[in-house]
Amino acid sequence: MTDLYGKNFLKMLDFSAEEITYLIDLSAELKEKKKKGIPHDVLKGKNIALIFEKTSTRTYCSFEVAAHDLGMQTTYLAGGSQIGKKESIADTARVLGRMFDGIEYRGYGQELVEELAKYAGVPVWNGLTNEAHPTQMIADMLTVREKLGHLKGVRFVYMGDARYNMGNSLMVTCAKLGMDYVACTSKKYFPDPKLVEECRAFAKESGGSVTLTESVEEACTGADVIYTDVWVSMGEPDEVWAERIRELSPYQVNAKAFSYAKDSAIFMHCLPAFHDLKTKIGQEIHDKFGLSEMEVTDEIFESPRSVVFDEAENRMHTIKAVMYATLGGDRE
Repeated sequence: MTDLYGKNFLKMLDFSAEEITYLIDLSAELKEKKKKGIPHDVLKGKNIALIFEKTSTRTYCSFEVAAHDLGMQTTYLAGGSQIGKKESIADTARVLGRMFDGIEYRGYGQELVEELAKYAGVPVWNGLTNEAHPTQMIADMLTVREKLGHLKGVRFVYMGDARYNMGNSLMVTCAKLGMDYVACTSKKYFPDPKLVEECRAFAKESGGSVTLTESVEEACTGADVIYTDVWVSMGEPDEVWAERIRELSPYQVNAKAFSYAKDSAIFMHCLPAFHDLKTKIGQEIHDKFGLSEMEVTDEIFESPRSVVFDEAENRMHTIKAVMYATLGGDRE
């Protein structure tokens, strides 16, 4: 039996294929219980801290609802904590670890969540850093399995900037699970060569593959999944937006890209997405750069191929599984 009790959840590199599969299976089990109205509040009496240095919709709501379903209480820490300001990460970790049973952190450098975990003495869960987004991975893999029926052998194409949290985490996860991962972007936006080499070793062992290409046709031909994310993080200067839009526009997910994919192919996005002008940021992009849609067209986003809202819902079920497993839900 896979036992993750007391383990941190910081990055996908820390987990074996068996452990990842266990979390996907557990997520499906807990999702079924939720849908059938079967109580699973097995962690009553436990308390968790939620640290958000970056704002969130899906991650925050998922941790809140999942914790409550499991019977736990939550404390939200954003501007109300001294973390990294008047108090070091290590000191904060040692304080929170004596008050809480688990800690979620969403913020900037991976080194911050790693240091938090080093000193906390309780499980720490990475809700997103610049380098990794592990909770999103379990949700994504559960979604792919629900829609396609399997993971091994799936041709999974990621289009856009493949150097950071989403591209890195997806490459690692796909490689470990025997999937065929393809990063489709300009060479400038290829992932770190050292990580690529590491992932190719995982893929060799699992029967998967890792491919980097600048060709949309090559990447998307026979694709089972086409995935993208925003091209620019909020708060970056206009010149960065202009550069990314210019260099990544050829890798927009649109009808032409999907014309190469399998008829059964699905579209995925971790959200939020800039696919129309119904947001303040979307309107600002239009006013500055003349774009009404960016990394994905509205046609694809709203099409039957799109599973983004199933994927978003699965954040809650899979975050629940991570907390259940690491806090010993099966021991209660």
